[in-house]
Amino acid sequence: MAERLIVEGGAVAAVDDAGTEFAEGHVVVEDGRIVSVGPGTAEGPGERVDASGCLVTPGLVNTHHHLYQWATRGYACDSTLFEWLTELYPVWSRIDAETAHAAASAGLARLALTGCTTAADHHYVFPRGGGDVFGAVVAAAGRVGTRLHAVRGSMDRGESRGGLPPDSVVEDRDEALRGTQEAIEAFHDPRPDARVRVAVGPCSPFSVSSELMRESAELARRSGVRMHTHLAETADEEDRCRAEFGCTPAEYAEDLGWFGPDVWLAHTVHLSGAAVDRMAATGTGSAHCPSSNGRLGAGIAPVRRLLDAGAPVGLGVDGAASNENCGLGGEMRQALLLARAAGGPRALSTREALRLATRGGARCLGREDELGSLEPGKLADIAVWRLDGLDHTGIADPVAALVLGELPPLRLLLRGGAPVVEHGRLTAEADLADELDRADARLRSLEVA
Repeated sequence: MAERLIVEGGAVAAVDDAGTEFAEGHVVVEDGRIVSVGPGTAEGPGERVDASGCLVTPGLVNTHHHLYQWATRGYACDSTLFEWLTELYPVWSRIDAETAHAAASAGLARLALTGCTTAADHHYVFPRGGGDVFGAVVAAAGRVGTRLHAVRGSMDRGESRGGLPPDSVVEDRDEALRGTQEAIEAFHDPRPDARVRVAVGPCSPFSVSSELMRESAELARRSGVRMHTHLAETADEEDRCRAEFGCTPAEYAEDLGWFGPDVWLAHTVHLSGAAVDRMAATGTGSAHCPSSNGRLGAGIAPVRRLLDAGAPVGLGVDGAASNENCGLGGEMRQALLLARAAGGPRALSTREALRLATRGGARCLGREDELGSLEPGKLADIAVWRLDGLDHTGIADPVAALVLGELPPLRLLLRGGAPVVEHGRLTAEADLADELDRADARLRSLEVA
């Protein structure tokens, strides 16, 4: 990595508070941080990257994923969420560390190739005898080169206790809390330039007891880490929550301590106006997963209402088993199209879609001071998109080309100034496809057996 790197000659969208953009500009990187953003070329020595015909943006931030699910794509293609889970839980019960590592490596590679420099992964399946599946996911991030917010998930409410998952994939409460504490101690890095951070993430109201939800929140706040869970994803979830607890999922979560500036929630599709207002008032974030919600027919999250109220909103890919595309860049277009389908042509602008994928995601993860925009002092997580091909020629506005057109290839993707993707190829050398194919074949052979 050069001590001083200059990316210049292309359009620049800084995604800062002022909405700074340059038709032709530069970004200068020193020691892993941005030191200058401006028009034209930069003065002084350094390794120069010619970004002519490109758009330079912040690296994208994925706020919700299940990387292990790459090994189980294509199941339950026409099912509701609960039907899909019922079919897949028994398959996931056979996941081991080797499979989790192969799946996470492939998933993070796909994310990187679609512009993602930081990914939040929610891992909540810990099969008996499966080994260190959480550590295997963390190791995959080191291998590919992206930042990882590793959410240590948990489930303690199996079928025998009225939950949705089979008992074979759940932990008891003490085991889940102990495992979460151990994950924080082993992997969480609180430093500003952290490659890995850990969050606390009991899975959902239909797979976790209220005791584990409440005690997980207490553990997270004692440890100074963030909190993440699924919430209000489907109408079925709302019906079940009202029947069992006499309240909406949002009311249930807030009562258990799961609203606040240290919390971001996955999906939040079925929210009342009051719930939107409470999320905004408490600083609770939303990980919007448009493709997954469409794939499962869950509905369309009220993104416009959340943004207008002031709540943090980022984009999420969700697990590869409910979003077989698995890329993050394309979620900008999906978010825009779904918002406009629900709310009209002004429901979400192209630049708002880019902001969701960058600043919004960084805000959800508590890293807006470090990531999400091109500003001096921030970490040099930068995407350089090629717009000089047939797919984008003739689109005068580079941000519109990025968001509305075919997702362009990457000229360069930097994490902390270090290249993760160059000329559309990962810098990490690995035969990920063959490795994943072997892991998938092993899972399917166990299913037949």
